[in-house]
Amino acid sequence: MTLSLGALCVSIVDTPGPIAHRRNAMLITTALITVISLIIGLINRNFYLTGIILTAFSFLFTMLSVYGIRAGAVGTACLLIFVLSIDDVRRWEEVLIHGGLVLIGSLWYTALSYFFYRLRPYRIVQQTLSDCIMEISEFLRSKAKFYKQNTNFDENYAELLNLQIQVHEKQDAVRDVLFRTREIVRDSTPEGRFLMLVFVDMVDLFEQIMSTYYNYKELHDQFDSTGILAKYEAVILKIAHELDEQAFALKSGGTPEKPVQLIKDVQALKQEISDLERNNVNGKFNTLGIIALRNIEVNIENILNRVVTVNRYFDKGEKKKIEGRSIDTERFLTRQNIDQKLFFENLTFQSSTFRHAVRVAIVMLVGYLISRSLDFSHSYWILLTILVISKPGFSLTKERNSQRIIGTLVGAGIGILALQFIDDRDILFFILLICMIASYSFQRKNYVVSVVFMTPYVIILFQFLGMGGISVATERIYDTLIGSGIAFLASYFLFPNWEHEKLKSDMLHMLIANCSYFNQVSSLFFENTKDFTNYKVARKEVYVATANLSSLFQRMFSEPKSKQFMIKELHQFTALNHLLSSYIATLALYYKEHDFTLEHLDLIKPLTENTAYLITQSQESLKFPKDEKNNVPLIKIKKEDQVELSQNEESVFQQFITIQKVAYDIYKLTERLKV
Repeated sequence: MTLSLGALCVSIVDTPGPIAHRRNAMLITTALITVISLIIGLINRNFYLTGIILTAFSFLFTMLSVYGIRAGAVGTACLLIFVLSIDDVRRWEEVLIHGGLVLIGSLWYTALSYFFYRLRPYRIVQQTLSDCIMEISEFLRSKAKFYKQNTNFDENYAELLNLQIQVHEKQDAVRDVLFRTREIVRDSTPEGRFLMLVFVDMVDLFEQIMSTYYNYKELHDQFDSTGILAKYEAVILKIAHELDEQAFALKSGGTPEKPVQLIKDVQALKQEISDLERNNVNGKFNTLGIIALRNIEVNIENILNRVVTVNRYFDKGEKKKIEGRSIDTERFLTRQNIDQKLFFENLTFQSSTFRHAVRVAIVMLVGYLISRSLDFSHSYWILLTILVISKPGFSLTKERNSQRIIGTLVGAGIGILALQFIDDRDILFFILLICMIASYSFQRKNYVVSVVFMTPYVIILFQFLGMGGISVATERIYDTLIGSGIAFLASYFLFPNWEHEKLKSDMLHMLIANCSYFNQVSSLFFENTKDFTNYKVARKEVYVATANLSSLFQRMFSEPKSKQFMIKELHQFTALNHLLSSYIATLALYYKEHDFTLEHLDLIKPLTENTAYLITQSQESLKFPKDEKNNVPLIKIKKEDQVELSQNEESVFQQFITIQKVAYDIYKLTERLKV
């Protein structure tokens, strides 16, 4: 059991990422939990000293999260070993043996993890990239719903924003593990080059999917009677299915089949649009509507071409021929240095991490005092509940709280029923194994399910140890409710972190990212460059900013009404910025996928300057709100300045005009906001 305890604590920091980071984190955690297990083993007889050390450690190890998620996980592992050993009173000789076993268990897990990595070094990248592709597939499915009759556009748009957050998180995870793996960055193996190429193409594919945004209500009003929009939906869903096939092939090591039928379906759709256009002699359908249908079909065709291209990468013969791409990976990574100055700079109530650390220290002390006043044999469960539920923000604590309570109640019910109606110890042991494996399997995927399996696992385990089964279930429910109540109340009343406190900074970051993205895409046309690094870095920042703002918006919804500020305006702001980045992405695709030169750049220059000015003024409006309204005009082309443009030039020109209009709408909205 003690060996397993060491392995369990170290496993907390073994999250996906570069092997050097994982290895270092596991070794540091091994050293820390070994020392902490010795400290708590020697002092846990003394009630007062244990309380003081618990409070100090709770603050110190929670503060480690200023250095990032993995450092925060190291702190959690240290507190976990402390809490699980707090009631384990032993003689000092046994404490040394206990610490030694924790050390051996930790090293065992570290060695096992490192061995599996060396056995299959690309496995973690393949799995992470596969998850990323599946999220893009879900995003595409959500896009397909816009072509379905009677779709609630607002609800679907909210779902789209939520899925965009998931895609960004997965892309960031792939970027972190892919760009920090030396073998891949150096192009030293065909598999490494293959994975890099698939990821780069998938990021471009996601941009292509994002770039399609139209007035879907008008499309339905015009074309529902023809049934053509249902065919769009069917084709898009088939492309999403092809992405799922590629994701599965990455995990299983297989090769996806060429989508022959899908290619035919897209060609048939193209022909149907041509027929619709040819038969529109009486002007039944708006010309702009037909142009929109054709543009969407062209975009679908381009997306399918990318999918087919990625399919070819899977061919073993093709994989060996893949040449590496020159990518400045450092510019796409965010590095967190372990600098003590950062720690001391956060020792202020202006820091949300500091407030969270103080709150955790206080509630852990309160939980410890309550657990000592109750006649429970496993009172450390109160501290354990507080530890896993306490999160920096109220909304996250509330969510984890409900998950923990629901999981415990359902799991306790399953455990009690198993003990009541099953006497065969072999069957009970089999159930225990299933629950144990399922609990750890779902730990990072679905916390509710993890707790549902964890609770009967613990109950049956204690039954085998002769420490009571049903009584343990009852005690676990009580301890969970007490710990949950303490953590929840503290998140509301004790130095709370509300989402509206970060509202202005996230909105500014969104505007800054979109402005940079627009400037980089505009420069593609004016400088006619083929180096897309600056543009891709700007694109990545837009994805990050959009995901952060959308996530904040969602979390704010779960907070008390009194803490929800400007929900309607924030939704508008998020939607407009998403629209802006989608239109900018469309503009970028015009440049990358069409080989033409703009002859009348002098007409576009004023539009780009005014658009950048509007976005900059939006930032100023948020930073320094004013009562008086500034009159910032839209740039319009005078009749005498109008010239005859080619079809490609006209498309680009209209896109710049559309982007300027959205930037203007954002500016007028920020004038009304008082953040």
